[in-house]
Amino acid sequence: MQFTSTPRGARLARRLVAHRLDEWGHPYDSTPNETLTLIAAELTANAVRHGHVPGRDFHLRLTASPHPSPTPPPTPAPTATLRIEVADTRTEGRPAQDTADNPPPLREESGRGLYLVARLADRWGVTPRVAAPGKRVWAELHLPHVHPGAEPT
Repeated sequence: MQFTSTPRGARLARRLVAHRLDEWGHPYDSTPNETLTLIAAELTANAVRHGHVPGRDFHLRLTASPHPSPTPPPTPAPTATLRIEVADTRTEGRPAQDTADNPPPLREESGRGLYLVARLADRWGVTPRVAAPGKRVWAELHLPHVHPGAEPT
């Protein structure tokens, strides 16, 4: 979906993620929903704050990809991967992967967004947009395999 590069657009995108995950069977108060909604909040806020180009919107894509069950299962494999992608049209200012490895000093007021994304997501990265200027920041959350009769975590 496409959203205006404003705080309101970021808020609507975050709410869409939470709602869509709930529709997909991950209730609002579940760990996958809360985690991916927080990641969405960080990525969309960054798109508005650092990726804004006047007159251009940001794009959000949310996907769920099932993983086949391993046969035989040597270790529990993820059953699905939830992926969020946020694209903006600013080509400069690509976040570096290593910036998320070290949080800023506590006295700094900002700069923790990608650090949080790196800690919450199983994988994340930055790629150029295809056939358009800008970048796509993405994050993945792997859902654990739940054995029959076991409580999900």
